[in-house]
Amino acid sequence: MTEPLQPVIVGAGPAGIRAAERLVRAGLRPIVLDEGQRAGGQIYRRPLIDDGRSYRSRYGSEAGKARRLHEAFEALLPAIDYRPETLVWNVSAAEHGNQLDVLLAGVHWQIGFSQLILCTGATDRVLPFPGWTTPGVYTLGASQVALKAQGCTIGDRIVFMGSGPLLYLVAWQYMKAGACVEAVLDTAPITSKRHLLSLAIHAPRIVGLGVFYGLQLQLAGVKIRNGVRPEAVLGTGQVEGLRFRRRASKGEVVETVSCDALAYGFALRPETQLADLAGCRFCFDERDRVWLPERDAMGRTSRANVYVAGDGSGIAGADAAEVSGELAAAALLEDAGKASADGARLLAAREAILRQRDILERAFPFPVDWFERVPDETTLCRCEEITIAEGRRAIASGSISEINRLKALSRVGMGRCQGRMCSAAATELLSGLCGVSPGEVGRLRAQAPVKPIPLGFGAAVKAEARS
Repeated sequence: MTEPLQPVIVGAGPAGIRAAERLVRAGLRPIVLDEGQRAGGQIYRRPLIDDGRSYRSRYGSEAGKARRLHEAFEALLPAIDYRPETLVWNVSAAEHGNQLDVLLAGVHWQIGFSQLILCTGATDRVLPFPGWTTPGVYTLGASQVALKAQGCTIGDRIVFMGSGPLLYLVAWQYMKAGACVEAVLDTAPITSKRHLLSLAIHAPRIVGLGVFYGLQLQLAGVKIRNGVRPEAVLGTGQVEGLRFRRRASKGEVVETVSCDALAYGFALRPETQLADLAGCRFCFDERDRVWLPERDAMGRTSRANVYVAGDGSGIAGADAAEVSGELAAAALLEDAGKASADGARLLAAREAILRQRDILERAFPFPVDWFERVPDETTLCRCEEITIAEGRRAIASGSISEINRLKALSRVGMGRCQGRMCSAAATELLSGLCGVSPGEVGRLRAQAPVKPIPLGFGAAVKAEARS
């Protein structure tokens, strides 16, 4: 006799935890697959072994939310099948039903599922500039991982650069941890911050925290500059400084700041590869400048029994991720014939957060003019060592107007990261040269494995026994 398959949740961040909680309350026992060592996701990441730091010192103003989420997950453990350090690298339709290909302890497993909730989160969106591959350059997310999970800093004298609320938050977290923050370089113009005035009406706490972070940084002597564009990382074998230009009242000013580490990023980019491999339809989101799985308000995709939640369905932050996790689980239960009583409340809460997010995006706009002055010799795709000049030549010689054609003729996006790091930059370069919207050049089709796996990681495939 074969037992019925269980619902599977990919990801144990805010969305995955709340989805699991909802399913458990309904009497189900989901499988929760987590690439991390401990549940919490990126925003509420924990060290493998508690290192004595308090929740307040690790998460700041979000300490209460982090504690509640962690405690909720610990209470769930007896009622779920939790698999930490498990990389889901493919979704496939196997002979006997839907399967996930996962890597666990160096062994390839196939796990069947009845329903699938994808809570895959997001990663940093980066753009190239001279020296961005120099040792000592990190993404904002990576610098946050070092601080939260390893309890260390990425350098002794650090510069933070980019756009988005995360820029100021991470800089403040480093300062409070005792690091020397040399500068915060915001690529957005100072005039864009006027949008925060309207946000203060709807979300005074968010604006208040942002003002608090900025003031504390300034009082500590940290340079804060707006309208910044990097000229070059100084140093060859290691970061020694950054030269940048910025808009000033008398025109452009070039400045140099000394540092031994640089963390940068331009908001976040949803991780959508598994939804693509699952066969979900996609649509272009103008606000985030990215392709997202088509989904209804509760997280149902175009693929039956596949749901999306959290930042992997659209960037909206941790609070929205918790709500969308509950919504996706409620949708799954409704589709299984179990009615949901509070769907309207959850939808209203999520809609309020999304309105706030729209204002934040206007306050921290994407630098659409980025490639206007980036030199041709700058690396575009670091996996395949493709320069911007090579990308431009391929576009011109092949009359390319579609991103997968650019990939085929230049190898951009064919490396170990499968385009996760370079696709945003390649899309912006191609759309800029073609004079069209990024949505008009298409999207890189996902390929398995969605993340690097070791060669010969296990010839034998192990399937879960269900008899």
